[in-house]
Amino acid sequence: SASLGLIQLWNVEEGLAQIDKFLYSSEEYVKAGAALAVGILSSGVRNDADPTLALLDEHINGDSHVMKCAACTGLGIAYAGSAREDVMELLLPIVEQENSGPTTMLEVSLAGLALGMIYVGKCDDAAGGTIVQRLMEASDEELDHSHAKFLCLGLGLLFLGQMEKAEAMIEALRTIEHKISKLAAITLETCAYAGSGNVLKVQEMLHQCAEHLEEDAEHQMAAVIGIGLITMGEEVGAEMALRAFEHLLHYCELPVKRAVPLALGVLNISSPVYSVIDQLSRMSHDPDAEISQNAILAMGLTSAGTNNSRVAGLLRQLSEFYSKEAGHVFCVRIAQAMLHMGKGLLTLNPMHSDKMITSGPALGGVLTLIYACLDLKSTLLDKTHYLLYYLTCSMNPRMLITVNDDLSWRPVTVRVGQAVETVGQAGKPKTITGFQTHTTPVLISTG
Repeated sequence: SASLGLIQLWNVEEGLAQIDKFLYSSEEYVKAGAALAVGILSSGVRNDADPTLALLDEHINGDSHVMKCAACTGLGIAYAGSAREDVMELLLPIVEQENSGPTTMLEVSLAGLALGMIYVGKCDDAAGGTIVQRLMEASDEELDHSHAKFLCLGLGLLFLGQMEKAEAMIEALRTIEHKISKLAAITLETCAYAGSGNVLKVQEMLHQCAEHLEEDAEHQMAAVIGIGLITMGEEVGAEMALRAFEHLLHYCELPVKRAVPLALGVLNISSPVYSVIDQLSRMSHDPDAEISQNAILAMGLTSAGTNNSRVAGLLRQLSEFYSKEAGHVFCVRIAQAMLHMGKGLLTLNPMHSDKMITSGPALGGVLTLIYACLDLKSTLLDKTHYLLYYLTCSMNPRMLITVNDDLSWRPVTVRVGQAVETVGQAGKPKTITGFQTHTTPVLISTG
């Protein structure tokens, strides 16, 4: 029932009519799926009537654990990047709830993640303070929960791309006496410097990966992904990062290797570069199950919405190769879905206008998937597979459509070509080269 929301994406009027009947289902999971669908459906749509808030309000304050989780996730998807205070007031009490137990910690983490998505890059004090406070007061068993890292990610998203503004929070996180403090600090730091290309931060992250740890190495995995995140904004840094990943694969311990395919995915969202796909294809046959599953999902990320025929062929081979392994087959199916997303008319790429602008909610959605992949066994391959739906926030049409002032469709001739660096050119710098002239609507590819 949740996937109905994705099929009816952005079509609030007709979509709600179709989902409505599932909201009254007698089965709790179908009902939760419908609540999630309501959020997915209105992802990024501003509606005066605000149906999402009205429908999810009762479930978020209800008694049912499943419905609470679905409502938190639904609100996070629907209001990503909107910084709405009325939504924050619904989520804060859930982050603050005290009574211990694994179900409570799951609700807390999902609510924290939703807060991060709604206030992405806004450095909001109320949201940030509440999450840090909750991490400080949590018991050890709560912090050992498989989903506690999403609370850290929620905090990181609040400071996405805000650089120095996160310093005070990082210091506060270092005071927590639990191994999660390292993970939280690195997550926050890498999110804060996302897309900045800051070389010093990349070196710090490489230092983190150099320690040979067998266990408790989640912070190293976050550091590897951080290298991809920090360098994603500019070409040269990204090339250097590819070299660094080669070294990490040769010399580092298993946890670091498991994160490398995910970092490659972050670096090349929706741009299936030959060399990267080649490397992921090699890793997708790795004897370690987690490396291969991550590589398969990363192939989906790098080729998302491109209909790339080479990746399609590789994924078909993989589905035969792993036909006996349920987990791997699931990953292959998800990757195939990403590849053919919107029949090739949608993209996940968070960068716009020749990498001048980054979309916060889009990057947040991708990061949620990546952090879920750090521990596939307890997230996507277990009960919280619905975290996949956070990718909805990253989905944007990959085409250019021109309209009149009354929004009726109007064909216009446009030039489609390769973007060029115009910095430091004399005279009349051209912005695109090797172009062809097409009539809109046209499909836009990465770069």
